[in-house]
Amino acid sequence: MRGFSTNILFVIFGLLLIFPVVAQQQDKELEKAKKEAGEFMQEADAALGENDFPKAEAAYRKAIAKDPENSDARYNMGNMYYTRDNAPQATQRYKQAAEIAETKIAKHKANHNLGNAYMNQKRYQEAVEAYKDALRNNPTDDETRYNLALAKKMLEQEQEQDDNQDGGDDENQDDENQDQENQDENQDQENKEEQQDQGEGDNEGDQDNQDQDQEEKEGDQEEQEEQDGEGDQEEQDKEPEEGQPQPQPAQGQLSPEQIQSLLEAMNNEERKVQDKINAEKQKGAKVKSEKDW
Repeated sequence: MRGFSTNILFVIFGLLLIFPVVAQQQDKELEKAKKEAGEFMQEADAALGENDFPKAEAAYRKAIAKDPENSDARYNMGNMYYTRDNAPQATQRYKQAAEIAETKIAKHKANHNLGNAYMNQKRYQEAVEAYKDALRNNPTDDETRYNLALAKKMLEQEQEQDDNQDGGDDENQDDENQDQENQDENQDQENKEEQQDQGEGDNEGDQDNQDQDQEEKEGDQEEQEEQDGEGDQEEQDKEPEEGQPQPQPAQGQLSPEQIQSLLEAMNNEERKVQDKINAEKQKGAKVKSEKDW
């Protein structure tokens, strides 16, 4: 147990000796990275002085890669984009600088320029918030306060314009709806009038058809009457006139005179037969004398 405890103490002691060495090594590497980042920033500034934007951009990126916590490199890079009218890229770099800045002065500067970048893009609500953050880190900056008031005013005008536009759109929509309703009503009225005209035309057509039917019926009636009149006239024409011989009856048909003659002949024959029978009866009967012999 004693030997085991001694070993642990040696390990702990060794670690205590190693940790400072490791920390010192890390500090040296960090200092070296910051130094190299500073050199790249100087190179970028020189390139900007020569208006060599690509070289300056590359140098700033190298500085950030060497020292990711370097807010100055990001802030300067944001200024570079802002002066070249690249507000979106400037906005991104200012936001990064404000997030990693360690001092209030650095935070104030990054947020102030961030508000300016938002104003350049007419993003007034975000500009208001950025200027407020800047004033929290430096309430005495009159320029930031002025920019904040301007951003609020522009935001109010934008909201009023949006409200008016929405109202105008609603009114225009209402007008369009009213116009559409009027057009629909006019169309319905026209359809009704067309239907009415068509109905009247159909009625007139029906009346014409009725009149035509009536005329046809009257014509048929007149024609029938004429035919009946002609038939009557023909029958009258067929009746024998006085002093004119009657036409002979058709074969197999007896005239009234023939029938009368036939009846008379039959009656005469019947009388002859009856007379003959009576005569025979008288011949066969015994005749009584007045005297009895």
